[in-house]
Amino acid sequence: MRVHTADHPLIAHKLTYLRKRDTDSPTFRRLADELVTLLAYEATREVRTEPFTIETPVAETTGVKLSSPKPLVVPILRAGLGMLDGMVRLLPTAEVGFLGMLRNEETLEAVTYANRLPDDLSGRQCYVLDPMLATGGTLAMSIRYLVDRGADDITAVTLIAAPEGIAAVEADLADLDVPVTLVTGAVDERLNEVGYIVPGLGDAGDRLYGVV
Repeated sequence: MRVHTADHPLIAHKLTYLRKRDTDSPTFRRLADELVTLLAYEATREVRTEPFTIETPVAETTGVKLSSPKPLVVPILRAGLGMLDGMVRLLPTAEVGFLGMLRNEETLEAVTYANRLPDDLSGRQCYVLDPMLATGGTLAMSIRYLVDRGADDITAVTLIAAPEGIAAVEADLADLDVPVTLVTGAVDERLNEVGYIVPGLGDAGDRLYGVV
């Protein structure tokens, strides 16, 4: 898995205010949306395109357009929904699918409870959205879910990630013959004893929506 930590002053600035304990939900949602748009720019550097001939006001020229099949954006419910607008702002023609996953707080393993994806993802580039890569179980399971349906290129976009989570995903997906990229705003220090990222930003779902 290729890991790209987006190193940009605006990303660091917005992430700082996301981390603040007293940032309210409306502000958190706005900052997350803005941050994801910046991360999406990095995540789509290798989006597939094809030549496209157009007429400018002066002459004919060849540009590019997104290739078919269209990219698929997959937010992981529920927290990934807070990243969706920022991603499709850059990829407005992409299709959107949904995966619902919960982390068992005792085993720290991910469990799938909802799937709204096309049955056949053959030849599709997929962009998985999940605010935090902590233990890695949810992301690894999501990627395998997509690969099992034919996806052949996957980029995960997270606001922050833990070193342990990155290592766990790399180990879990070592046997996959599909390119996987992680684009994240920051790699934090560690996980604590209950599997939360330190320094982290708390529970992204609760902070986005204000409910437990």
